[in-house]
Amino acid sequence: MARILVVDDDAHIRDVVRFALDKAGHQVREAADGRAALAEFARSEVDLVVLDILMPEIDGLEVCREMRRTSTVPILFLSSRDEELDRVLGLELGADDYVVKPFSPRELVARVKGILRRASRRAADEHAEPEVIERGALRVDVDRHECTWSGREVTLTVTEFHLLCSLLGMPGKVYTREELVERAYGAGHHITDRTVDSHVRRIRKKFKQCGADPIETVYGLGYRLAVGGGNGE
Repeated sequence: MARILVVDDDAHIRDVVRFALDKAGHQVREAADGRAALAEFARSEVDLVVLDILMPEIDGLEVCREMRRTSTVPILFLSSRDEELDRVLGLELGADDYVVKPFSPRELVARVKGILRRASRRAADEHAEPEVIERGALRVDVDRHECTWSGREVTLTVTEFHLLCSLLGMPGKVYTREELVERAYGAGHHITDRTVDSHVRRIRKKFKQCGADPIETVYGLGYRLAVGGGNGE
C-alpha cells in the first residue's frame, strides 16, 4: 500500500482516481488546487503524487518545481491531449511519467504500479552488500539511491536514477531509446522518444552544474555513457 496525493481541480477526476487507487489498495489524499497540494505535501508523508497540470491558484508545473526543491518523491502528471509542450516541460522539471486525459483507470493504476516498483528498487536490503558503481568521477550507490560526481551530490528522481543506471551497465555501448525504456521502466511500457529525451536532458543539466556531462548523444541511434568520464560537452 502506498500513500498517494491526488491533485486535480476537477472533483469528478479526483473521484475516479481515488476509486481506482483505493481498489488497488493504496491510501489516497486529495487536493483541489496547487496551493492546497503544497500545503498537504508539507504536512504529510506521501510515496507518490498524481498531479494535474492546469489548475487554479498554482498550476501543476509550478507545484512540481516547488516539490523538486526539497524532494525526489515520484510524480505522475495528468495532462490533456493539447498540452504536449507542458507535458515535456513537466518531465524536464522532474516528473517521472504522465497519463493523458481522458485516461483509463486501469492504465493509471498500471503506471502508478510501475513508478512505485522502480522507487522500491532504491530501498536498501539490510542483509546485502551495498552495490556501488564507479566510472571515473562518477559514483553511484544503487542501494542508497545516491549519485555523486567528484564527491558532489547529484540529486536524481527515481526515473532519472534508473535511466542512468541503465547506461552504467555497459559504458560506451549505445542504447536505443527503446532499450532504455525497457531497462528503466520494464517491458511493455509505452513511453515516447520525447519522454526519454526529456529525462536525459534533465540528467545532463544536473551533471553540468558539477561541470560534467557523462552522457553522449549518438544521433539517429540513442545514448551512451561517456567512457572517458564526460568532462565537457
